[in-house]
Amino acid sequence: MTTHLVIVESPAKAKTIKKYLGKDYEVLASYGHVRDLLPKEGAVDPGSDFSMKYQLIDRNSKHVDAITKALKKVDSLLLATDPDREGEAISWHLLEILRAKKLLKDKPVGRVVFHEITKRAIREAVEHPRELSMDLVNAQQARRALDYLVGFNLSPLLWKKIRRGLSAGRVQSPALRLIVEREEEIERFVAREYWSIEADTSCKGQNFNARLVQFAGEKLDKFSIENSERADQVEASLLQAAEGKLTVHKVSKKQSRRNPAPPFTTSTLQQEASRKLGFTAQRTMRTAQQLYEGIDIGGETVGLISYMRTDSVNLAQDAMAEIREFIGQRFGKDNVPPEPRMFKTKSKNAQEAHEAIRPTDIRRVPESIQGHLSKDQYRLYELIWKRTLACQMVHATLDTVAVDLAAGDVSHLFRANGSTIVNPGFMAVYQESVDDAKDKDEDSKLLPKMIEGERIDLIAIRPEQHFTEPPPRFSEASLVKTLEEFGIGRPSTYASIISTLQQREYVEMDKRRFIPTDVGRVVNKFLTEHFTQYVDYDFTAKLEDELDAVSRGEEEWVPLMHKFWGPFKRLVDDKETSVSRKDVTQEAMDEACPKCGKPLAIRLGRRGRFVGCTDYPECDYTRNLGDEQESKSEPEVVEGRSCPKCNSPLWIREGRYGKFIGCSAFPECKHIESLEQPEDTGVECPQCHKGTMLRRKSRRGKIFFSCSTYPSCDYAVWNEPLNEPCPDCGWPMLTVKSTKRKGKEKVCPQKECGHAEPYEDEEE
Repeated sequence: MTTHLVIVESPAKAKTIKKYLGKDYEVLASYGHVRDLLPKEGAVDPGSDFSMKYQLIDRNSKHVDAITKALKKVDSLLLATDPDREGEAISWHLLEILRAKKLLKDKPVGRVVFHEITKRAIREAVEHPRELSMDLVNAQQARRALDYLVGFNLSPLLWKKIRRGLSAGRVQSPALRLIVEREEEIERFVAREYWSIEADTSCKGQNFNARLVQFAGEKLDKFSIENSERADQVEASLLQAAEGKLTVHKVSKKQSRRNPAPPFTTSTLQQEASRKLGFTAQRTMRTAQQLYEGIDIGGETVGLISYMRTDSVNLAQDAMAEIREFIGQRFGKDNVPPEPRMFKTKSKNAQEAHEAIRPTDIRRVPESIQGHLSKDQYRLYELIWKRTLACQMVHATLDTVAVDLAAGDVSHLFRANGSTIVNPGFMAVYQESVDDAKDKDEDSKLLPKMIEGERIDLIAIRPEQHFTEPPPRFSEASLVKTLEEFGIGRPSTYASIISTLQQREYVEMDKRRFIPTDVGRVVNKFLTEHFTQYVDYDFTAKLEDELDAVSRGEEEWVPLMHKFWGPFKRLVDDKETSVSRKDVTQEAMDEACPKCGKPLAIRLGRRGRFVGCTDYPECDYTRNLGDEQESKSEPEVVEGRSCPKCNSPLWIREGRYGKFIGCSAFPECKHIESLEQPEDTGVECPQCHKGTMLRRKSRRGKIFFSCSTYPSCDYAVWNEPLNEPCPDCGWPMLTVKSTKRKGKEKVCPQKECGHAEPYEDEEE
C-alpha cells in the first residue's frame, strides 16, 4: 500500500519525482493554482480586513478530485510545490480545500522544499519536511489582493474615460510608463552634429588608425569640432604640420584584469537569452521550466537545471566544489582560482537558501545530451552551463597599450588604443553580452610594437562627420534590466508583464524593440496625470519592498492593505466625477480648423489617434496625424529591392492597419507585403521538417504562424505552436482558447488525432 501522497505543480515534474521515490509514494500534479479569487466585484472585501472569496478553478477541478481520492488511501501528505511564495500559496489553497472536505483528520502534513530535481535533492527534502510558511502565503495573498483591487477599480474607469476593454495594473502601468517616456524622449531628441579627425597610419607594415585628442595644445571633447568648415581647417593644419610622418610621443602600457559575471538569476537569464539567443522572456521561462522539471536523456529522466525563479547568485558548496574539480580536469588547474568565487546578491529579498540557476551536474556537458533536447532546450542549457562554468574560473588578463602620436610638435596629438589577451581565463568559455553596444571595443585591436621618438608613416587624415543619436527603444532585455534596477515587479513576473502589455495592444514590437501604440500613450497619459503616485517608480518599488517584508515576517499584510486602499479608493471616486472623457482622449493643438476656424485637437479613434475639429459634430473635418508633414515629403524608398511583380521601386506606405511595403506603381500594380520582420518561434515545421515556424502578421493585423521556407512549404496555423510534440502523433501542439473551460488548452492540429489537454503557463 502507498503510504505517502506527494503534490507538485506539473505532471512532468510528478513523473520525474515518482521515479526517484518508488512504490511507497504516489505523486500527483495540481496543474498550477487550484483556487483563485471570484472574477467579480466584492471578491476582496476591504471592510472585513480584506477577506477574500475564492473559488475552485474550473479546469483544475478534476485534478483536485484525483488528489482527494488518492488522499483517502495514504497515511501522510507531502506538499512539494515550487519553493517560492506562489508555490507556498498553491500548497495552502490545496490544504484549505482538503480541510474543508475533512479529509486530513490525523494525517501528518509536511511542506517539502527542493531547488533541483535530482535523486539526492528529492530524497533529502522528503526526509526533512517543514511546516507551511504563512508569511509567504500572506505575502502572496496581499499581492493578489492589491492586483485585484487596482484592476477592478482602475479598469472600469479606463472604459468610461477612454474605451472599453482596457486595463490597468499595479505593475504593468509603471512598465508602460517606461516605454512611453522613452518614446517621447526619442521624439523630442534633436540631433547635434560633431566631427572627429582620424589618422590612417602604418608602422612596420601594419596599418592602424588613431583619433585626434589634442589640437593646438587644447584637449578636444566631443563637440570641439562642430561643422565641416572647422574640420577642413583642422585637417589642413595637421597635414601641414605632419609632412607625411607622425612621431611616437608616448607609449603607455598596463595590465588589467576582467572578472567573470555571476551565475544566472531569473532576470539575468531572461536578459542574456534575449541578447544571445533572441528569446522572449516567456520563451526563456517556458524552456527553463522544461529543463528544471526533467528531461529523458536516454533511459534516465532528470532535472537538468536548478529552480529557475531566483534572485540569488549563490552556489551551494558541493556544487562549487564539483565545478572547480571539472574546470581543473577540462581546462587545467591553472584555470581554477585559489579560492571559490563568491558573488553578492543585490536583491534585498533574495533567499540565501535559494541558489542561482545552474546545471544540476556540471559534468553533463551540453554536447553529450544534445540528441535528447529540442533546439531551444539545448541552446538555453548550453548558455546556463557555460555561464556557471565561467563564474568559477580565473580572471582574464589583458595587456592594454595607449600610444600618443604627434603631428609636428606635441601640440597636435593623435591616440591609438589596443590590447592583447595574455591569459583568456574565463573568456575561453563565456563572455556576457551588453545592451545596445554601438561598436566593437576599439581597445580590442592589435597595435604594432612602437618606441618613443619613432617616426611612422601618415597615410591620410580623415575628417568624419557624426550626429548624436537618441536613446534606443527598450528591447526585452533592456526593459527587464530597467524594471529590476527600479525594483518594479519581481523577476518571476517580468514575462507576464511584457505579455500583458502586448495582449492589451499598449505596445508593439518593431525590430525586437517596444513602441507604444496610440492607445498605450493615451492610457499612460491618463494614469500619469491623474494617478501619478501609482505609476511612480519609487512608490511601486517601495510597495514591492513592503510585500517582501511581509514574506519575511517583518510586516503584517492587513495594515499594509489598509494603508494602500484608503487613499487609492478616494482618488478613484474623485476621478470618476472630476475628469471627463474629452479631457483624456483629446489633446489641444495650436492650429485652427481649415474648414470652420475652430481649434483642432489630437483625438483617439477606433484605429488610433487622428486630428479632428473640436466643433464636431457640427464640423466633420479630420485628417491623419502627421499628414501635414508627410504631404510635403517624398515617400520612403525600400533600398536595394524592387517590386517582384513589375520591377518598380518599393515604397513604405501608411495604411489603416499601419505601415506596410507597397509598389510605387499602385494602382496599376497592387503588390504589398508586411513591413515587420517575422519572429522565429524555434518550433520545427511538422510538414517539411526543414524550416521553423515564424510568427507573422496578416494584412489586417491578425497574428498567424507559418513555415520559414514559404513558398516551398505552405504549412500555416492561426494558433501558437509549442515546442512540445503531441504524445499521440508527434506533431507540435498548439495553444487555443478552451471552449469548455476558462483559459487555454494544448491541442493537436491533426484532426484525425484530436488530442487535447489543459495548458498551464509558467507565470500562473
